[in-house]
Amino acid sequence: MSNILVVDDDKSILIFIEQALTDSHQIFTSETVACAEEISNNNTIDLLIADLVMPKKNGIDMIMEFKKIHPDIKILAISGGGGITGRFDYLPIAKLVGAEDTLKKPFTVTELRSSINTILETKH
Repeated sequence: MSNILVVDDDKSILIFIEQALTDSHQIFTSETVACAEEISNNNTIDLLIADLVMPKKNGIDMIMEFKKIHPDIKILAISGGGGITGRFDYLPIAKLVGAEDTLKKPFTVTELRSSINTILETKH
C-alpha cells in the first residue's frame, strides 16, 4: 500500500480522488501547499498528486520544492487548464520540473488509477 498525498484547492476533487483510491492506498489530502508540506514532513509519501493552479502558491513551485526536499517522491500533476490571467496549459511545464505524469481535468477513475500504477511501478 502506497502513501499518496493529494493537494488541490477544490474539495470535490480531493473527495473524488480519495474515494477512488482509498481501497488500495493510504490517502492524505490537503487544500493548501503549507498543509501538504506539514503532512509530508510527518509521513513518508510515495506519490504527490498536485493541482497546478491554486491560490497563494502554485503547483509548479510546489513540485520543485517537493523534489528538492524529497528527491525520490513521484509526482502526478493535475490541472483543468485554468490560470490567474486566463486559460493556460501548465501540464507540460510540470513534466519539465519533475512530474512523472500529468492528467487534464476532468479525468476518470480509470485514467487516474492507470497513471498511478504506471508511476509507482516505474523505478528511477
